[in-house]
Amino acid sequence: MKAHIITIGDEILIGQTLNTNAAFIGEKLSQIQIKINGASIVPDDETKILKEFKRAFDSNDLVLVTGGLGPTHDDITRKCVVDFFETELVESEEVLADVNKFFEARGRILTDTNRGQALVPKAASPIRNSKGTAPGIWIEKKKKIFICMPGVPYEMKEMMERFVIPKLEEKLERKSFIVVKNLLATGIPESNLYDRLGNMDELLQGAKMAFLPSQFGVKLRITIECHIEVDANNKLEEIEQKIRAKAGRYIYGKNDDTMESVVAKLLIDRGLKIAVAESCTGGLINNRLTNISGSSQYLERGIIAYSNGAKVELLHVGEDTIQKNGSVSLEVARQLAEGVKAISGTDIGLAVTGIMGPTGGSENKPVGLVYVGICDSNICTAKEFRFGDDRLLNKDRTSQAALEMVRRNLLGIPYDD
Repeated sequence: MKAHIITIGDEILIGQTLNTNAAFIGEKLSQIQIKINGASIVPDDETKILKEFKRAFDSNDLVLVTGGLGPTHDDITRKCVVDFFETELVESEEVLADVNKFFEARGRILTDTNRGQALVPKAASPIRNSKGTAPGIWIEKKKKIFICMPGVPYEMKEMMERFVIPKLEEKLERKSFIVVKNLLATGIPESNLYDRLGNMDELLQGAKMAFLPSQFGVKLRITIECHIEVDANNKLEEIEQKIRAKAGRYIYGKNDDTMESVVAKLLIDRGLKIAVAESCTGGLINNRLTNISGSSQYLERGIIAYSNGAKVELLHVGEDTIQKNGSVSLEVARQLAEGVKAISGTDIGLAVTGIMGPTGGSENKPVGLVYVGICDSNICTAKEFRFGDDRLLNKDRTSQAALEMVRRNLLGIPYDD
């Protein structure tokens, strides 16, 4: 089955919005062995949308469209679908019930404009939207499938995972099985990880692996195709174990894991609580920790001690320590971690201090210099990191390094690299 992805919206063409929808759809389709034949971006222009619909539908078995299904005048995708398939709009009772429920849950009054969201092409089966008001559209014609989904990413993702992918899987005739797993590494550059893994041909034995770096680390995407599903899974397991044997200390998760979800589980499983003192990250670490439902089980408090005065007053860092070593130093990071642990009574204290840039650096302490401190009942230590000169990337990398310090601490993995 060959697929084409169409993203509609002027905001994407002019760069106001990143086209993350196409990337997500492409990844999900690839996981079920649907070949992506192409992808395109089309402005909010009826003539151009219809032209692209025809080109994509004529050349592919599957077309997926996102964007332009909302209730306002510039949302014209639904009208284009009606014209393209020579059908008409009819009100769907089940969609209208969904829209009513959506508004009632938020204490809002349903307007005529929003009631119009229940109008769907007669030739289509509606894809119900549990995250918003615009239903998706599923049309089958000439043994081909045409799908439209909202452009709002979280609405589109829910439709893809709950309805579109399962329904497409039912229609696929599998001649072979493809299994994919992502291993997530951090604390090691892409090139160093590559060298550590050694001979790729020997490691993979015909499988494929991609190195996908980001500000949080490196994703290793392993892909295996076999005629027998159990053989594919067994081979994947074998490759994973080889990778872990060579680079296991850097592997913190797999697939959709995040560092914060991994750390949260470790803390909950051990019945431990943590408190975090942040200077240079301004609350980002606490934000990530509270992204996880149930974070009150392990996060006791977070303190943003940005100024030297706050470090001294709130966390009892010694004034002489700051004067002697500077606020960005191993000594201050240790005292911040020790201080936040002491005043909160937690099992672990975590702290960061650094120079995020682009200003504030010096010859001895350049932009990107960061110290992460951690303190528990056995140790109180800190580690130096040197990142780049991009402020926002440095904040992300610092938060990742700090959480990785916690992960390694909890698992007893040395942090001497």
